[in-house]
Amino acid sequence: DVAQDYVQALISYRQSADQGFAPAQNQLGVMYEHGYGVPMDYARAAGYYRMAAEQGYSRAQYNLAMLLENGRGVRRDYPQAFNWFRKAADQNEPDAEEEVGFMYQCGFLGSRDYAHALEWYHRAAGHSNALAENQLGFLAQKGWGEPEDDIEALSWYMKAAEQGDPNAQSNIGYMYQNGVGVAPDYPKAMAWYQKAAGQGHAIAENQIGWMYEHGLGMAPDYAQALSWYRLSAEQGDKNGINNLQALTAKLKAGDGSQWIAVNAAAKEQAEAQAERTQRIKDLHKRIAELEFDAQQEENLVAQMEHPAKGSGTGAAVLNTLGTFGSMQFRLEAEKYRAQAASLRVELAQLETQNPITASVPEP
Repeated sequence: DVAQDYVQALISYRQSADQGFAPAQNQLGVMYEHGYGVPMDYARAAGYYRMAAEQGYSRAQYNLAMLLENGRGVRRDYPQAFNWFRKAADQNEPDAEEEVGFMYQCGFLGSRDYAHALEWYHRAAGHSNALAENQLGFLAQKGWGEPEDDIEALSWYMKAAEQGDPNAQSNIGYMYQNGVGVAPDYPKAMAWYQKAAGQGHAIAENQIGWMYEHGLGMAPDYAQALSWYRLSAEQGDKNGINNLQALTAKLKAGDGSQWIAVNAAAKEQAEAQAERTQRIKDLHKRIAELEFDAQQEENLVAQMEHPAKGSGTGAAVLNTLGTFGSMQFRLEAEKYRAQAASLRVELAQLETQNPITASVPEP
């Protein structure tokens, strides 16, 4: 039972956090930030993250920096965020390394600094960080801080896309659609856009609509185009909104009969897409819960192997369980990870499947 698991986690983490155990403090922050078993509370999450961060716990340093960067629960403060990102990055936290690069790229601390951005992105990519790999592709494609190189860009995008990064998947789709660094290939473009759209990527949804409207690699299909433009527009994508308005006006011209037929078909397709999207969201949520449960068990293992100072009840119970208890928690963590992996297989199949038409060739 997920709710019961969260209750038990709260009890355990609070006991350990009160004894100054940094991993437990960080996990409490995660629970409050994301509303896992408790009301979402960014300010409270920031407080727990700071407790752990000040002890040098790298993941908490990264989590606190993210709240500071985005102004969630705390006042937005780029210099403080950067300092915490650096502390975590200096401990080889890949997400923090990527964020340091991103702050240099965007000039959050002054002028844009592509040289330092590239340095930190390469460091994060060396730790298999997909966001950094995508950013390295973007900088190579734009020629920012280095000579423009579409082939190198595609190589980095591919690395990120293989890890499921939707931005990279959409970027690859764009390159195949427009022949950037590769020969134009509409089936491959559509396949990559479908992967990104399966994760709710608004730009990819708009591009799919454009390909259907203009018959790129297929016969034009206004119902498909209308359906995909709507998905993109609902997320606020400007191109999706503009294309939806333009196609609607075109279909309503004349006696309106074309609009009636196309709109009816588009609504049916939208229902199928909505069911698929909800299943994808449910899978993402369950996978996150399983990963959280696994992390909970692994933190208990860490607490047994490196007991927190103090003589509280939680510490006393955990420390007396010994090696046998540690092994049991490891097995539970492995079970949760295996369940998450199984769901990821189903998720991957859904994300590459077009629920509305015949299957698109795999890239």
